[in-house]
Amino acid sequence: MPSVVSVNVGLPQTVAWHGEAVTTGIFKTPAVGPVRVAYLNLEGDRQADLTVHGGKDKAVYAYPSEHYEYWRAVLPQRLDVWGAFGENLTSAGLDEETIAVGDRLRIGNAVFEVTQPRIPCYKLALRFADESMVKRFLQSRRTGFYLRVIEEGELHAGDPVDHIAHGSITIADVLRKEFD
Repeated sequence: MPSVVSVNVGLPQTVAWHGEAVTTGIFKTPAVGPVRVAYLNLEGDRQADLTVHGGKDKAVYAYPSEHYEYWRAVLPQRLDVWGAFGENLTSAGLDEETIAVGDRLRIGNAVFEVTQPRIPCYKLALRFADESMVKRFLQSRRTGFYLRVIEEGELHAGDPVDHIAHGSITIADVLRKEFD
Protein backbone atom coordinates (compact mmCIF):
# COMPACT_ATOMS: atom_id res chain seq x y z
CA MET A 1 0.00 0.00 0.00
CA PRO A 2 1.28 3.52 -0.75
CA SER A 3 2.46 5.52 2.24
CA VAL A 4 4.01 8.74 3.47
CA VAL A 5 7.74 8.33 4.05
CA SER A 6 8.29 11.83 5.42
CA VAL A 7 6.28 14.98 6.18
CA ASN A 8 8.40 18.05 5.45
CA VAL A 9 7.84 21.66 6.43
CA GLY A 10 9.72 24.93 6.34
CA LEU A 11 9.26 28.66 6.68
CA PRO A 12 10.46 31.13 4.07
CA GLN A 13 14.03 32.31 4.37
CA THR A 14 16.07 34.86 2.50
CA VAL A 15 19.21 33.65 0.72
CA ALA A 16 21.64 35.15 -1.77
CA TRP A 17 21.28 34.12 -5.43
CA HIS A 18 23.28 35.83 -8.17
CA GLY A 19 24.04 38.75 -5.87
CA GLU A 20 20.38 39.32 -5.00
CA ALA A 21 18.41 38.56 -1.86
CA VAL A 22 15.73 35.96 -2.67
CA THR A 23 13.02 34.81 -0.28
CA THR A 24 12.06 31.16 -0.73
CA GLY A 25 10.14 28.43 1.01
CA ILE A 26 11.88 25.59 -0.87
CA PHE A 27 14.00 24.52 2.10
CA LYS A 28 12.01 21.85 3.96
CA THR A 29 12.98 19.51 6.78
CA PRO A 30 11.25 16.39 8.08
CA ALA A 31 8.71 17.05 10.84
CA VAL A 32 8.72 14.99 14.01
CA GLY A 33 5.33 13.66 15.08
CA PRO A 34 1.88 14.49 13.74
CA VAL A 35 1.36 17.54 11.53
CA ARG A 36 -1.89 19.47 11.24
CA VAL A 37 -3.27 19.82 7.69
CA ALA A 38 -5.07 23.11 6.92
CA TYR A 39 -6.74 24.13 3.67
CA LEU A 40 -3.79 26.24 2.52
CA ASN A 41 -0.77 24.36 3.91
CA LEU A 42 0.66 22.17 6.64
CA GLU A 43 1.32 23.47 10.13
CA GLY A 44 4.86 24.84 10.23
CA ASP A 45 5.03 25.38 6.47
CA ARG A 46 4.65 28.50 4.35
CA GLN A 47 5.20 29.53 0.75
CA ALA A 48 7.23 32.66 0.00
CA ASP A 49 5.61 33.82 -3.25
CA LEU A 50 1.86 33.22 -3.25
CA THR A 51 1.50 34.50 -6.82
CA VAL A 52 2.98 31.22 -8.13
CA HIS A 53 3.09 28.85 -5.13
CA GLY A 54 0.53 27.69 -2.62
CA GLY A 55 -3.12 28.59 -2.64
CA LYS A 56 -5.92 26.06 -2.60
CA ASP A 57 -4.79 24.17 -5.74
CA LYS A 58 -1.14 23.91 -4.65
CA ALA A 59 -1.52 23.69 -0.89
CA VAL A 60 0.63 20.57 -0.49
CA TYR A 61 3.39 19.21 -2.74
CA ALA A 62 4.02 15.44 -2.91
CA TYR A 63 7.15 13.85 -4.35
CA PRO A 64 7.86 10.12 -4.80
CA SER A 65 10.70 8.78 -2.66
CA GLU A 66 11.52 6.39 -5.50
CA HIS A 67 12.78 9.36 -7.56
CA TYR A 68 15.53 10.02 -5.04
CA GLU A 69 17.49 7.01 -6.33
CA TYR A 70 17.64 8.57 -9.79
CA TRP A 71 18.68 11.97 -8.43
CA ARG A 72 21.28 10.47 -6.09
CA ALA A 73 22.99 9.02 -9.15
CA VAL A 74 22.94 12.46 -10.79
CA LEU A 75 23.49 14.63 -7.69
CA PRO A 76 24.96 12.26 -5.08
CA GLN A 77 26.31 14.85 -2.65
CA ARG A 78 23.09 16.84 -2.47
CA LEU A 79 20.38 14.46 -1.24
CA ASP A 80 20.99 13.65 2.37
CA VAL A 81 17.48 14.35 3.72
CA TRP A 82 13.85 14.00 2.57
CA GLY A 83 12.30 17.27 1.43
CA ALA A 84 15.24 18.19 -0.81
CA PHE A 85 12.90 19.05 -3.70
CA GLY A 86 10.75 21.28 -1.50
CA GLU A 87 8.09 18.63 -1.12
CA ASN A 88 5.76 18.51 1.85
CA LEU A 89 5.06 14.82 1.50
CA THR A 90 7.71 12.33 0.43
CA SER A 91 5.66 9.32 -0.66
CA ALA A 92 6.22 5.67 -1.49
CA GLY A 93 4.15 3.80 -4.06
CA LEU A 94 2.73 6.89 -5.81
CA ASP A 95 4.18 8.24 -9.02
CA GLU A 96 3.28 10.29 -12.08
CA GLU A 97 2.21 7.19 -14.05
CA THR A 98 -0.26 6.00 -11.40
CA ILE A 99 -1.61 9.27 -9.99
CA ALA A 100 -4.24 11.21 -11.95
CA VAL A 101 -5.66 14.70 -11.75
CA GLY A 102 -8.80 14.38 -9.65
CA ASP A 103 -7.60 11.40 -7.61
CA ARG A 104 -8.63 11.67 -3.98
CA LEU A 105 -6.30 10.41 -1.29
CA ARG A 106 -6.97 9.90 2.42
CA ILE A 107 -3.79 10.32 4.46
CA GLY A 108 -4.16 10.21 8.21
CA ASN A 109 -7.60 11.73 8.71
CA ALA A 110 -7.17 14.39 6.00
CA VAL A 111 -8.42 14.11 2.41
CA PHE A 112 -6.55 15.52 -0.59
CA GLU A 113 -7.26 15.87 -4.32
CA VAL A 114 -4.52 15.72 -6.97
CA THR A 115 -4.56 18.95 -9.01
CA GLN A 116 -1.50 19.15 -11.31
CA PRO A 117 2.15 18.29 -11.81
CA ARG A 118 4.76 20.54 -10.29
CA ILE A 119 6.30 22.93 -12.77
CA PRO A 120 9.26 24.38 -10.87
CA CYS A 121 10.48 27.94 -10.86
CA TYR A 122 14.10 29.11 -10.67
CA LYS A 123 14.16 28.44 -6.93
CA LEU A 124 14.76 24.76 -7.64
CA ALA A 125 17.98 25.83 -9.39
CA LEU A 126 18.77 28.00 -6.36
CA ARG A 127 18.17 25.04 -4.02
CA PHE A 128 20.63 22.85 -5.91
CA ALA A 129 22.99 25.68 -6.95
CA ASP A 130 22.61 24.36 -10.50
CA GLU A 131 21.35 26.59 -13.33
CA SER A 132 20.31 23.55 -15.38
CA MET A 133 18.22 21.95 -12.62
CA VAL A 134 14.80 23.22 -13.72
CA LYS A 135 15.33 21.93 -17.27
CA ARG A 136 16.74 18.62 -16.05
CA PHE A 137 13.87 18.21 -13.58
CA LEU A 138 11.24 18.70 -16.28
CA GLN A 139 13.06 16.51 -18.79
CA SER A 140 13.23 13.71 -16.22
CA ARG A 141 9.41 13.77 -15.88
CA ARG A 142 10.00 13.18 -12.15
CA THR A 143 8.00 16.21 -11.05
CA GLY A 144 5.72 15.01 -8.30
CA PHE A 145 2.29 16.60 -7.98
CA TYR A 146 0.27 19.18 -6.09
CA LEU A 147 -2.62 18.45 -3.78
CA ARG A 148 -5.69 20.43 -2.77
CA VAL A 149 -6.92 19.89 0.78
CA ILE A 150 -10.52 18.63 0.71
CA GLU A 151 -10.79 17.81 4.43
CA GLU A 152 -8.47 19.24 7.05
CA GLY A 153 -6.97 16.85 9.56
CA GLU A 154 -3.68 15.46 10.78
CA LEU A 155 -1.06 13.15 9.30
CA HIS A 156 2.43 11.90 10.02
CA ALA A 157 5.26 9.93 8.46
CA GLY A 158 4.33 6.27 8.10
CA ASP A 159 0.65 6.90 7.37
CA PRO A 160 -0.82 4.76 4.59
CA VAL A 161 -2.27 6.53 1.55
CA ASP A 162 -5.77 5.32 0.74
CA HIS A 163 -6.86 5.99 -2.85
CA ILE A 164 -10.57 6.82 -2.35
CA ALA A 165 -11.48 8.22 -5.81
CA HIS A 166 -9.86 8.11 -9.23
CA GLY A 167 -9.36 10.79 -11.88
CA SER A 168 -8.87 10.11 -15.56
CA ILE A 169 -5.69 11.77 -16.88
CA THR A 170 -2.44 10.84 -15.17
CA ILE A 171 0.18 13.36 -14.14
CA ALA A 172 2.50 11.67 -16.68
CA ASP A 173 -0.09 12.26 -19.43
CA VAL A 174 -0.35 15.94 -18.48
CA LEU A 175 3.45 16.25 -18.65
CA ARG A 176 3.56 14.54 -22.06
CA LYS A 177 0.88 16.86 -23.44
CA GLU A 178 2.65 19.91 -22.04
CA PHE A 179 6.29 19.09 -22.82
CA ASP A 180 6.48 16.55 -25.65
